[in-house]
Amino acid sequence: MRISKTILALLLLAVLVSFQKGSHGSRQLRYSPNWTSLDTRPIPKWYDDAKIGIFLHWGVFSVPSYGSEWFWWNWQGKKIPAYIDFMNKNYRPDFTYADFAPRFTAEFFNPDVWANTFGASGAQYVVLTSKHHEGFTNWPSKYSWNWNSKDVGPKRDLVGELAAAIRKTPVHFGLYHSLFEWFHPLYLQDKANGFKTQNFVMKKTMPELYELVMNYKPDVIWSDGDWEAPDKYWNSTEFIAWLYNDSPVKDTVVVNDRWGIGISCHHGDFYTCQDRYNPGKLINHKWENAMTIDKYSWGYRRRARYSDYYTIEGLISLLVETISCGGNLLMNIGPTHDGRIDPLFEERLLQVGQWLKVNGEAIYGSKPWTHQNDTYTKKVWYTSKMENNTKVVYATTLLWPNNNMLILGAAKPTSRTVVRMLGYPNTFTYSYYATTGLKIDLPNIPISSLPCDWAWVFKITNLEE
Repeated sequence: MRISKTILALLLLAVLVSFQKGSHGSRQLRYSPNWTSLDTRPIPKWYDDAKIGIFLHWGVFSVPSYGSEWFWWNWQGKKIPAYIDFMNKNYRPDFTYADFAPRFTAEFFNPDVWANTFGASGAQYVVLTSKHHEGFTNWPSKYSWNWNSKDVGPKRDLVGELAAAIRKTPVHFGLYHSLFEWFHPLYLQDKANGFKTQNFVMKKTMPELYELVMNYKPDVIWSDGDWEAPDKYWNSTEFIAWLYNDSPVKDTVVVNDRWGIGISCHHGDFYTCQDRYNPGKLINHKWENAMTIDKYSWGYRRRARYSDYYTIEGLISLLVETISCGGNLLMNIGPTHDGRIDPLFEERLLQVGQWLKVNGEAIYGSKPWTHQNDTYTKKVWYTSKMENNTKVVYATTLLWPNNNMLILGAAKPTSRTVVRMLGYPNTFTYSYYATTGLKIDLPNIPISSLPCDWAWVFKITNLEE
């Protein structure tokens, strides 16, 4: 029987459409520029396994390093008295924000030193601010004439230099990019028109994003500055469809959820929802807790006090809680205007790395367990993974147990259960009580023999499911 060309074409089209629909677990041929299609893309495995990254907020705002990275807006947008007073006392009367740019010198910026520090921290990816809301680009963008790091200030391609250094290591490289700019005339014009025109998007935002992807091939696009306009104004779905279908990073790139009004916490490879997002429980979508080691600012602050920074105990607590609930932790630091990582930031990063050298097995590549935190003992968080076809549960206790006895209400042993502590050579004896749970008996371990200084991970195999 002969099949007409028309029927054959229709059959091929039906197969193509069926393949395009795909599923969350299979690679599609093409993604359409709408959220229904884009949301079917499986998140690249590397990101879910990575668990921990470093955020870098660096720009012209690092020069005044006063208040926060929103310095320009707080000074000349909101006109906060403290910022006006700071400028009046320290700068000439006709000083403009653009006058800060030549002082963004980065003379001590050594990208290889940064990359080595990030590697030692145990982070699996780095996200650098390519452009914040001030509009200054940390790369020689064709679309930001004389307001970029090559034309003024460092006279260097900061994005390119760090990307090259990071790629000498196993760490993934990513970029933050602000969709809008506070005072750009084209953006203000579009805003005044109710975002019915797209002059700023077509001449600035989108050309910059394509330029970043083609030149630097980031594995993370961390979008921000979306909240004043809808995603259709930003052409968000068109850009993301290109990222997933045709870009040089189509198989590895991940994007967050900040692509327009109402999109955050609803679409994207991972949710950020709001700054320092931490639901404290398991949710049904990959998410990220983007937080700051300096609790009050993303950019560097010269006036920060020691008490303004997370302690290492606080950081590890946040890390463990985040991973247990299925998230990633993105720890932010603010480099100085001259290109240094402040010693306190460096210390925190190296301390996290020190802890992960011992306990990374419970973090990298882990999955949430049946319980996220313990039902009996406070400040115990769980993760799990498969090891040689055996389910392994990791219980991280943030406090050393009183009387050398750890009770885990969520854990029920079997005849084959074995209990160890990561970094410690011996197994532990245990008993089980229906009213309380698994009771682990710990010997008197000298401090010098403990595997780490903060938070201890118990590796438990063959629990009853």
